[in-house]
Amino acid sequence: MPELPEVEVVRRGIADHVVGRGIASVAVHDVRSLRRHLPGPADFIHRLEGRGVVGVARRGKYLWMQLADPDGGARDAVLCHLGMSGQFLVSEAGAPAPRHLRISLTLDDGRELRFADQRIFGGMSFSEDGAELPPEIAHIARDPLDPLFDPLEFAARLRRRETGVKRAILDQTLISGVGNIYADESLWRTPLHYARNTRHLRRREVDGLLLHIGEVMLEALAQGGTSFDALYVNVNGNSGYFDRSLQAYGQEGRPCQRCATPIRRDAFMNRSSFWCPTCQPRPRTGRF
Repeated sequence: MPELPEVEVVRRGIADHVVGRGIASVAVHDVRSLRRHLPGPADFIHRLEGRGVVGVARRGKYLWMQLADPDGGARDAVLCHLGMSGQFLVSEAGAPAPRHLRISLTLDDGRELRFADQRIFGGMSFSEDGAELPPEIAHIARDPLDPLFDPLEFAARLRRRETGVKRAILDQTLISGVGNIYADESLWRTPLHYARNTRHLRRREVDGLLLHIGEVMLEALAQGGTSFDALYVNVNGNSGYFDRSLQAYGQEGRPCQRCATPIRRDAFMNRSSFWCPTCQPRPRTGRF
């Protein structure tokens, strides 16, 4: 699933190509990608056609296009989530349609913003009064790259919990944008075992973890995100290459870059956790 760096790459690409443009027409090719827009496709089309895009914002793994009002302000938005395999692609008029095309917005310059999604876990919806922050995602916490993110509040809330540290940082109501890849990378860098109880973390460990979450996000963002296959690309269809820099995630059996111990993989929450048995020793009591 695309995490914060990948979604931010997509947000920047949409902003570069779409902000300042009007939406001339909308085509819904698969209503399943509008399942979160309960009034249905005809209402979605009606609410978008003729509106201008004045900005593109993001909170964690969600992004939204801010729509111009007739009076020149911006009140409403189009809320978007990439799910497991969603892609936004900017295409010239008449370009062949990508596979798994679900929704397309024709802009006033003839180009199209196309939403393709193989697995159809992502989608779009109209958010009334959602330009500043869509109410549908008001429960999502700020992410560590947000200028208003409060590290002291995060540390206090984290240490009040009693759960495994990886479970905690995957909770989008505590800190947003972190998924399995960047959780494993940040925990390896700190270093902390994924099952360490949050109540037992020292303040320096919490501070170090937050520092490394931010660092790994920025490094991944600079490299266009992480692409293991064609399911994640930017709006120009290009893949990111942070997968070449991964030191824990996906490295099972390879030597740890710090101590040369082979990286291990454990089953975790219907996915995997990758960790170094030497640098990230398993806690002696408790397992989360």
